[in-house]
Amino acid sequence: MGLTLTVLGCDGGYPAPGGAASGYLVRGAGTTLWLDAGPGTLANLQRHVSLDELDAVVLSHEHPDHRSDVEGLAVALSLGGSRPGTAPCGVAVDGRPSLPVYAPAGLAGQVYHDGSPGLTWHEVAEGDRIRVGGLDLVFSRTDHGPPTLAVRVDGDGACLGYSADSGPAWSLEALGTDLDLALCEATYCARDEGRSQHMSARQAATSAVEAGVRHLVVTHRWPTVSAEEVFEEASEAWGRPVDQARMGATWEVGAPAPGPVGSPPPPGSMIVRATGDDPTGRAIGGRL
Repeated sequence: MGLTLTVLGCDGGYPAPGGAASGYLVRGAGTTLWLDAGPGTLANLQRHVSLDELDAVVLSHEHPDHRSDVEGLAVALSLGGSRPGTAPCGVAVDGRPSLPVYAPAGLAGQVYHDGSPGLTWHEVAEGDRIRVGGLDLVFSRTDHGPPTLAVRVDGDGACLGYSADSGPAWSLEALGTDLDLALCEATYCARDEGRSQHMSARQAATSAVEAGVRHLVVTHRWPTVSAEEVFEEASEAWGRPVDQARMGATWEVGAPAPGPVGSPPPPGSMIVRATGDDPTGRAIGGRL
């Protein structure tokens, strides 16, 4: 039981050398979800799953560092990909099921291959709730320039939240106060607060504290900002060490050993484990 979150890319704004921008793979309840598709993430996605295994794509907003690799996906599915089995909706070439893409209004029109028969576009907005396979998703409009949607994902008895891009006028509380894991943007440090509609490491951790988040992973660090400084600032505001997103890292969010038949895990008992090391050299992951 549980969810897994794998980082396909986590650089803020643009990819660092050898890196990739925003993109995450979420798996659980027999469902595979690609969450944001920044440059470099399509290639990394295929290190973990085939394109045929995807059940849906969710794009948080129109900025290219969060959605540009959907172009390559459209080409792959319409010209060379295959979609065996069933999909929630849509039909691609030769009767093969197409892949649903959920995104804010207007985003599809900015994609060169928006008419690809391999993709079926669906608009989502603040407060919308959808079900993709065995996963339940809820969206929240954040504090960012274009319409931008944070998302909460529930499945297999676990829940995680993704801030997408946001300034501090939005809080993780909008996704609930019971998140087992929150993936929150921390683009820069406190000295740059107010520079743009993004959060500092301090603001990200403060938002997580206010929302009662059980495990915090900060992401979207600007490539020239020190990972060490982000870690120290976020950990101080969080009150304990945070995790930093790192390309290829995977977090497993799952329930402990079951108790009496039919009884849910008690609050705060979910377990988070991670593989790999964060960019500061510190081990990531641990028990909540």
